[in-house]
Amino acid sequence: MNIKAIPHPSQFVDAKLTAAIRSLAAEAEKTGSLHPEQLAIIYKQKWFNLFVPEKYNGLQLTLPEALNIEESLAWVDGSVGWTVTLCSGANWFIGFLQPNLAKIIFNKDKVCLAGSGRPSGTARIIEGGYEITGFWKYATGSAHATAFTANCFIEDKGTIIRDKDGSAVIKSFLFLREEVILHNDWDCMGMLATSSNSFEVQRLRIPENRCFVIDAAFTFIDEPLYQYPFLQFAEATLAVNICGMAIHFMDVCQPLFNGRSENRNYIDTSRSCLNNAREELKHKRESFYLVIKNSWNECAKNNVVPAELLPGVSKQSKELAATSRRLVDELYPYCGLIAANNHSEINRVWRDLHTASQHSLLI
Repeated sequence: MNIKAIPHPSQFVDAKLTAAIRSLAAEAEKTGSLHPEQLAIIYKQKWFNLFVPEKYNGLQLTLPEALNIEESLAWVDGSVGWTVTLCSGANWFIGFLQPNLAKIIFNKDKVCLAGSGRPSGTARIIEGGYEITGFWKYATGSAHATAFTANCFIEDKGTIIRDKDGSAVIKSFLFLREEVILHNDWDCMGMLATSSNSFEVQRLRIPENRCFVIDAAFTFIDEPLYQYPFLQFAEATLAVNICGMAIHFMDVCQPLFNGRSENRNYIDTSRSCLNNAREELKHKRESFYLVIKNSWNECAKNNVVPAELLPGVSKQSKELAATSRRLVDELYPYCGLIAANNHSEINRVWRDLHTASQHSLLI
């Protein structure tokens, strides 16, 4: 890929699919979850399985390829892009699941994992497995998830287990959909169709093979994709969502600004602001995709990303998200009251972007 000519997100999603997804966005917001027809498209395109091996019915894309699609889907619709990103990210955990469990979970066409990274549960060691109690917020895709993942502190004989440095040991677990209690409590100004609800389990007993560790040293699938560090993987996938929504916002600004009939200075200023925003975001995307390309090439070649490259990935991811948000906010005052209308497309994009950008990894 020519880093100096990053294509517009529209180049990675069929125009007919874009139109179909967007035509259902308002209805999806009302129901609080993705529309069945949107989900049908996602499953047909295998977007939840961007990072899943082909033998498990996945696309098995490289990280740069997947980021292009995630950015594009966020450009199409914020809720769709965010849900695909978070759920495909959870499906990426297949690389860390024991093979016998992976075969059970991924033995169907429609597989979607949802979950939470916050360690707000406790797993008590029992004979043959664990007894788990916990409550986790913001499980994007919960309405249609087939399984859930969650992080827990580990307890043995009434004591929280700690590492040599004194920090509490945290491990990840997988629950079946019928094992969790769902709470329909997602209530934010944006990302309304992501069904990012809470879930809980109470004294749930599960076998030992439901526990997994998200670390390159604990993979069960020998592929570079599962050697890429999770923190930078997560930062990058979230950042492209904010960027994709920002590009959508700018695209919607164009006809608004062109249709202005106010004084000439106002029109010229708004159009100049838009042109400058597009140019700045273009350069920031180029910088971001360059560090992603370099880090991925190292991972694909040597099965490891050199430690000195990781800070650059984190830095560029956060800067891409911050720049996207800032540029949108600079354009917003020129958009008129249509941008404050809860039922307008540009307002939905603004609400989605400012909800998603609250994620702590982007700070």
